[in-house]
Amino acid sequence: MKREPMTIRQVIRETERRLGRKGFPSPGLDAEILLATCLGMERTGLFRDMDRPVAPRDLQSFNNLVERRLRGEPVAYIVGRKEFWSLDLKVGAAVLVPRPETEILVQVVLETARRLGKASLCILEVGTGSGAISIVLARELESARIVSTDLSLEALGIARENAVRHGVADRISFLACNLLEPFRGSFDMIVSNPPYLSESEYEGLPGEIRDFEPRGALLAGPEGTEFHRAIIRHSGAYLNDGGWLFLEIGFDQKDAVSALLVHSGYYDAVRFTRDYAGIERVAAARRRLKNGG
Repeated sequence: MKREPMTIRQVIRETERRLGRKGFPSPGLDAEILLATCLGMERTGLFRDMDRPVAPRDLQSFNNLVERRLRGEPVAYIVGRKEFWSLDLKVGAAVLVPRPETEILVQVVLETARRLGKASLCILEVGTGSGAISIVLARELESARIVSTDLSLEALGIARENAVRHGVADRISFLACNLLEPFRGSFDMIVSNPPYLSESEYEGLPGEIRDFEPRGALLAGPEGTEFHRAIIRHSGAYLNDGGWLFLEIGFDQKDAVSALLVHSGYYDAVRFTRDYAGIERVAAARRRLKNGG
C-alpha cells in the first residue's frame, strides 16, 4: 500500500523531535526555516498551508539540509542568509552570522549620529564581514558616506553583494586591509565589531560556532582585547575633533576597554551600553580636541 505524502505539519513536528534530541536550542524554528527554504516560500507561508503534502523530491532536499544541521552547521550557513535589522543578508562561511547584540551597536551609532546633527557624516567600519553594520547605517543615514574594510576578500565580496541588494552600494567603499593600515583621511565616526574572544573562551564555544564560523573573526588572542587595543591606539589619528569611536565588546571587558580608552589620551565621554541580556556590550568614546582643548 502506497504511503501518503507527509504534510508540512507532520514534517515540521518530526524534524523538531529529531533536532530536539540533539539538544539544539530552537529545533522547531530551525525545521520551519529549512522547510520554507526547500519549498521556496516565506516561513509565515507554512502556517497558512500546514496540511499541504510535501512532494517526495522536496522532502529529500529538506532531509539533506536537516542532516547538515544535525552535524552542527548553523542554519544561516545552510540557507545562505540571515536577518539583521529586518534586512535579509547573504552570509557564508567567510563571515560571522550577524547577531542581535550587534543591533545594539548600530542603535548606539544611529542615536549619536542624530545628536550630532551634521548634514553629512563620513564613517569608517573596521572589519565589515557581511556588511551588516555598514549597510544599515547607509540605509538609515541617507547622506552618510561609508568606508568598510576587511582582511578577507571573500567577506568583502559578500558585503558588496549585500550592499547592491539593498541599494546602498553607491555610498559604501569596500577596501581590503588590516585594521586602519591604509588610511590618510579623517572620519566623523569609526565603528567596529572586532574579534573579542580570548583563547580559553574560544575553546569553550559550542561546536556550531567554533567548528563553522571563521576563527579569525572570533578569536582575538590570549586576553580577548587585542583588537580593541590596536583600534584604540590608532583610531585617534583618523577621527575629527568631537568624532566618535564605537566598539562591540565581550563579556566582562568593560573595565579593560575603558582603561584602554582613557589611557590612550585620545578620548573623553566614555560610555557603555548593555545588550538584551544586561551585558555591557558597546563602548563609545568621543575624540578630544587635537590641540589639547
